[in-house]
Amino acid sequence: MKLEDGWITSARKVPSPHFNQRPESEIPSLLIIHNISLPPGEFGGPWIDQLFTGTLPADAHPYFADIAHLRVAAHCLIRRDGELVQYVSFDQRAWHAGVSAFAGRENCNDFSMGIELEGTDILPYTDAQYETLQQVSDLLLEHYPLTLERITGHSDIAPQRKTDPGPAFDWVRFKDSIRQENP
Repeated sequence: MKLEDGWITSARKVPSPHFNQRPESEIPSLLIIHNISLPPGEFGGPWIDQLFTGTLPADAHPYFADIAHLRVAAHCLIRRDGELVQYVSFDQRAWHAGVSAFAGRENCNDFSMGIELEGTDILPYTDAQYETLQQVSDLLLEHYPLTLERITGHSDIAPQRKTDPGPAFDWVRFKDSIRQENP
């Protein structure tokens, strides 16, 4: 796995318009783990790509009517089978965190990178997802000023609004896999 201009070369690229420049001289230093499924609890299909590219048809499912207008995108998504999809360069500010704060600093989009796992708060994530997440995290740790303490969940930076990645996410398993690769 390699990184070129903030893009993972082996990822399927689906460029999103939902990003902008980071504040001047800002280097991303926080990794936020999210989850998403569209419609909720359903996996596969084109819906996440369409939401993150602003092309989600509001009439394709009753749930979509409330979200089709959103201008959101994570930097990347890890599908249930481990496929990695990237929407925004890690060097750019993706619109994934919303109203948020970490270590007393607000507007986490300014200084963070967001990875979505295709899943829900309560269904176990797959081995393939943990493997891909570990590989991406190791790559980001090599290229950006990240530490294990600066890898967190969406629920931790927006606790009044968000619950993801949820109790089904095995933080110990994930962080132990990183420690083995980055002692």
